[in-house]
Amino acid sequence: MKYIAEINIMPLKALLDPQGKAVGMTLASLGYSNVDNIRIGKHITLDLEAANKEQAMTITNEICVKVLHNPVMEGFEYALHEVETE
Repeated sequence: MKYIAEINIMPLKALLDPQGKAVGMTLASLGYSNVDNIRIGKHITLDLEAANKEQAMTITNEICVKVLHNPVMEGFEYALHEVETE
């Protein structure tokens, strides 16, 4: 079966997000004072083949842990979508 994994990697909430802070300051200077707590991360999509959803989840989790995120600074979450094949 084919799946699409949509992965979000975000800085840990306990850590400063300098990029989010910079965007927040820019928005405030543009008059958007009602926007706060901006966090900027990464959104990654990938296609994969697996025997079932459980295997697809295992593969996606391993990819996140081994390659895509830095556990010291980032957390991740993902969603899987089965691709309809003809």
